[in-house]
Formats: sequence, structure tokens, C-alpha cells
Amino acid sequence: MKKTTVLLLAGGLTAVSACKSSQTETTPVNTETTTEAAVTTEAALTYPETKKVDHVDNYHGKQVADPYRWLETHNDEVDQWIKAQNEVTQEYLGDIDFRDNIKNRLTEIWNYPKYGAPFKKAGKYYFYKNDGLQNQSVLYVQETLESEPKVFFDPNKLSSDGTVALTAFAFSKDGKYVAVGTSSGGSDWNTYQVMDAATGKMLDDKLEWVKFSGPSWYKDGFFYSRYDAPTEGNKLANKNEYHKVYYHKIGTPQSQDKLIYEDKAHALRNFYGQTTDDERFLILNGSEGASGANALYYKDLTDPKSTIKPIVDNFESEYNVIDNFGDKLLVQTNKNAPRYRLVLIDPKKPQEANWKTIVPQSDNVMQGVSTVGGRIIATYMKDATSQVIVYDQNGKQLNTVELPTLGTVSGFAGDQKEKETFFTFTSFTYPPTIYRYDVPSNKVTLFRKTEVNVDTDAYETKQVFYTSKDGTKVPMFIVHKKGLKLDGTNPTYLYAYGGFNISMTPGFSIANMLWLENGGVYAMPNLRGGGEYGEDWHKAGMTPNKQNVFDDFIAAAEYLISNKYTSSERLAVAGGSNGGLLVGAFMTQRPELAKVVLPAVGVMDMLRFHKFTIGWAWVPEYGSSDDAAQFENLYKFSPLHNIKEGVKYPATMVKTADHDDRVVPAHSFKFISELQDKGAPGNPYLIRVDVRAGHGAGKPTSLVIQEWADTYSFIYKNMGVNPYEGEAQNK
Repeated sequence: MKKTTVLLLAGGLTAVSACKSSQTETTPVNTETTTEAAVTTEAALTYPETKKVDHVDNYHGKQVADPYRWLETHNDEVDQWIKAQNEVTQEYLGDIDFRDNIKNRLTEIWNYPKYGAPFKKAGKYYFYKNDGLQNQSVLYVQETLESEPKVFFDPNKLSSDGTVALTAFAFSKDGKYVAVGTSSGGSDWNTYQVMDAATGKMLDDKLEWVKFSGPSWYKDGFFYSRYDAPTEGNKLANKNEYHKVYYHKIGTPQSQDKLIYEDKAHALRNFYGQTTDDERFLILNGSEGASGANALYYKDLTDPKSTIKPIVDNFESEYNVIDNFGDKLLVQTNKNAPRYRLVLIDPKKPQEANWKTIVPQSDNVMQGVSTVGGRIIATYMKDATSQVIVYDQNGKQLNTVELPTLGTVSGFAGDQKEKETFFTFTSFTYPPTIYRYDVPSNKVTLFRKTEVNVDTDAYETKQVFYTSKDGTKVPMFIVHKKGLKLDGTNPTYLYAYGGFNISMTPGFSIANMLWLENGGVYAMPNLRGGGEYGEDWHKAGMTPNKQNVFDDFIAAAEYLISNKYTSSERLAVAGGSNGGLLVGAFMTQRPELAKVVLPAVGVMDMLRFHKFTIGWAWVPEYGSSDDAAQFENLYKFSPLHNIKEGVKYPATMVKTADHDDRVVPAHSFKFISELQDKGAPGNPYLIRVDVRAGHGAGKPTSLVIQEWADTYSFIYKNMGVNPYEGEAQNK
């Protein structure tokens, strides 16, 4: 069974991710200049007038002004404000001489074929491919691995500008039909349709208002989750409540879909249905937030009289149903195992005393599990890099899968009956490479190598462990050209996330290669709040401990400076979503530590985040301003509320999108308004708002390239570096 975990977090750039198996899928120059050259003429910038309203909230006796509350509403006035801000930003970026050079080079190196690992369905092989600059990847089919691939589904035909993206693609058990999910403009709202796999024709079935779901087939239909249609006028910001599970039968209108499960007593719970590969069980996963903990329910689909019954009805730990062995469920859990273990549960006797441990917890974090060819394939994480161990169905270790070097592995899709599977391996300077794995023989063979137009051998990756404020050792990857001189002058890009149990592992980015080939340093620390060392590491950076994450990030910057990789005048700090909060806290707590900051789609208003779309799901991670003690903690680090009058903040380019309904753009709108009003002159404080784009998932290649060109141009401009002439730009 393919287990799909619904991401409700302020982070993941995809709405759903497959946990059982993955079937889806980026000459040295002289940069020495004087510090004077790095000073931009911010005084020449005229920011748009942003009105203030007299609005004050009372939080447990404390009066908190919210003068930009009006920016939370999507209307013509806000659209005009966005247009005015974008005009200032684009005029600033347009005056940078080398911006086109950067875009042209990015376009050049981006133009290479990108493949996803093949997966098999109904005897045929399927894989995703992007020829190079296509806005969306295309799904291909082939009868055998040697036969000519044919286009099976091309999402580029869904819109002229590439802003309609494929979000779900699930085959019926017999391979006859495909449930197709799409989203428009980057929204989390999905529309589901049904395609005849033989003809490619779309049937009349059309399902609206699907969100945080995935289609799970059963007989001649599928289970899915949706909300009621939102009220008109602000559908991208309305709070999402009362998630429901439905069953849709092919050939019937959505109005006839059968309601399978709802919880009328708890508006803020989400439910996702999944079926086992043999369609014996329906599994319902229930969540109260994005902490990862979930409840688990089941229904025996072979018994017409069966009802939905609980296996675990609390929200204290994580339970991920990997597969079923007959009438038992194979479950990955962190119950009494913060680094996860595999247990076999009889749903008729679900008490923990009856669980059978198949694979116990180890020293490393069990990150993913699949069942292929009668084997259990478990991916582990050791210091944020992958290891793969193969077990039999009783948990006896049989083999380890040989990997090329330190990096990240994904894949191993397939059914129990299959004897082969595929996986993708990548690292910072190792482009995604696909391998075929023969399960019975434990043989790994190269299937498809990615060819890129950069010299990846020119760079080296190291992992260091630095000390955070409270003495905790934190790992960090550092990538740069071989033989780099540590003299404190290297432009450095520091990127992190730090939350929601998300692990930051080595991965290839073609955009990063432009930075590296121009002598830059790329650094990625594994902050607390992530999942790199299991649930204990996660909890050390959530709710009352959130400041630990910011301290870890600050310490990473201090390490890079003290060890002469860079200086504060050559340091750029970036992060997105929960990472945008991270950058916002960094710049308001230590504004002198970096020259450039790039908070993207960030959670900036920590007092009101839970009032929009799925923001309530982040309360377990952050806390809530509705609670007096948690309010005090949130108020201390909320980026919006910690901008001080007259402080010179780093050169700032806030990035967001008008269709972001995960972290609504009002966070960024209010933050930049406060910064432009209070920040001292000397550096630019800009906002870049993508139009017809969302939180990041499904963004067309053309928009991604332009965003990176603007990002690097802004960084180099404010560091006083021209990457192509080696001369300062100080217009």
C-alpha cells in the first residue's frame, strides 16, 4: 500500500508526500571589493504609501496594535498595494546590470533532462520527465524498459502559462482508470477528475474543494477528503474546518458521493483515507495539527457489516500504516520509540500489549519503509544522510543497499509481488541518479544518470558540528569549490528550516550550482525542530523551545564568520515557510549578523497565524496566542512584533505569492509594511509578490528561474559583488 501523509504544516512545498514509496519528484571570479561598495543607496528608494488603521487587540491584558490588519483581506485595495510594491521591487531589480547574465546562465544550466524513478502499474512502466525548461514534468509510459516511451499525461497542456499543476495521479488496481488531481495558481485547493487510461480521455467526473487529500482506490471508485465549499470573497484565507472523507463512484456526480466519515464535535481535525493494496482495509488517519501525531481507524472492506473502528484514538504519537500482511497491519510508529520502529498490529486486538515488534528502534532514525518482493526495505538517517537496510517480513536483517556516497535516497516503490524496484540518489553535487534494485539478489545497477552542464567534480562537501548557545552540538553541511581560501570574503548562502519534524538532507539544486561556480559557499545546518535525530530533536525546537531553533541558526552564522568562510558583509540568510519565520526571527534578533536576508512565504504574525486556512494545525508546533503563557512566548519572537524603530536591518527581500493559501501572504504584507515604516535607512526593504502562484508546489519552471535570477541579483548587488566582472555595483 502506498501510504500518503497529508502535510498540514507551514512548510512542505507539496500538499502530499508518499511515505511508503516515492513515485514523484533541481571559473572562479574575483569577488574582493571594499566594504564601502556593499552599501546600497536605499535613500533613493521611495516605498508605496501604506495606510495604517487604528486597530488594537487585547491579549491577556496586553494591548497589541495591528495597524496593517486591512492587508489580511483580498480586495482591490490590497491588489493595488501589491502592484505598487512590485513596481518598486522590479524597478530596483531591473537596474542591476548583471541580472540578465544571471538569468541567462540559470536558463542555460537548467536546460537538461530531469527524470523521476520508474514505477510499475498493471504491467507497464511509468515515469516523469522534464525535457529541461518545460514548466511542468510530463508522465510517460512504456511497455518494457527497452520500449519507446510515449506521453501518457502532459500537464503543460492544462494552461498556457504553466500555472495549472498536477497534484495527484493514482491508478485503479486494474490500471483501467486514473484519478487526476490539479491545482491552479499554486493553491492548495484541488480539483479531481477521472481519466480512461487506455484512451487518455477525461470522463465527466469532476470533484471540487479537495484539500489535504489523495485519491485511494477501492473497486470502481475512490476515497478522498474535502472541505465544504468556502464562502466567496476570501476563499484563499478562510479558515479550513470540518474535513470530511467521501467515496466517489466513477460515472456519478459529486453530489452523490457517499460521506464515509466526519467529526462534528471537532472542527479542527483532518482525516485522510487510504486503502491497502489488496483493498481489504480502509485506513483512516486523523490529525489535530501538524505535529505528526495521529489517530488511526480502520474498516474491513471485505465485511459488508464492518464499521469504522479505532486502532489508536489519541494524538500522542505517529502511526504510519505501511502495508498489511493478511489480517495484520505493518505500522511504522514512534510510540515509545522516538527514532521509530516497525510493529505488526491486529486491528481486532489493537492494544499495545498485543503488538509484535518486527524491526525495533535503532540508533538511527527510520525515515521511510516500503514492502517490495516479499521484503521490508527501510531507509534510515544517520547524521542527516541516508542508509538502506533490507529485512524479511519477520524483521530479520538480510542486506544493506550500497549507495554511491553520503547523500539522500528516495523511491523503492512497488507491490509485494514485484521483484524489482527503483530508487533515486542525490547529494549537493551529485545530480539525481536512478538505480534499479533487484530485490532477490540485492543487486544495484545504474539505470539512468543525469547529465548537467556544470562541473560537479569541482566542489567538495563537508559536515561540521558546531556548538549552539546552550551547548548542543548541531550538524551543518558546507559546500564550496575545492581549494577555497578561508579569508572571510566569500559570499555565503545560509539556508535552513528547523521545524515540523522535517529533515534537511543533501540534495542537488541546479540553482545552487550557479552560486557555487561563482565562488560562493552554501551552508545548510540541521537545526532542532527538524527530524534528523528523531522526535526528541523535534520537540527540542517546538512550542516553548522554539527559541532553540533561532539560537541554532544564529550559531551557524557565527560559526561561518568565526571560521573565516565569510563575514557579516558577505552573508545571505534564507528560508521558506517555517524557514521564513526562522529568517524573520534571525534578522530581528541579530540584525548585524548578515548583509542580506530572504524570508520567503514566512509565518511572520505569530499571534494570528491560526486564524487563516490551515494555520490552526501549527498550534502544536508553535503554541497559540489564545493561551496566556504561549502568547508571552510567541510575542517574544514573532517577527512582525519585534521590528524596532530606527534599527538598520539587513537588505531584505521578502518573497510571497498572491495565491498562497498555506501561509497566507498577509504575513509578508504586514511584515514588510512594518519594516519599511520603522527600519533605518541604509539598506533596501522590498517585497516580491508572485502573481498566479502559491506556496511553491507546482510553480512553473519559467517563474522559478526568474525568482532565482532576482534572488541572486539582489544578494550580489547588496554584497557589492558583480559575479561576471568581479567589480562592485553601487549604482
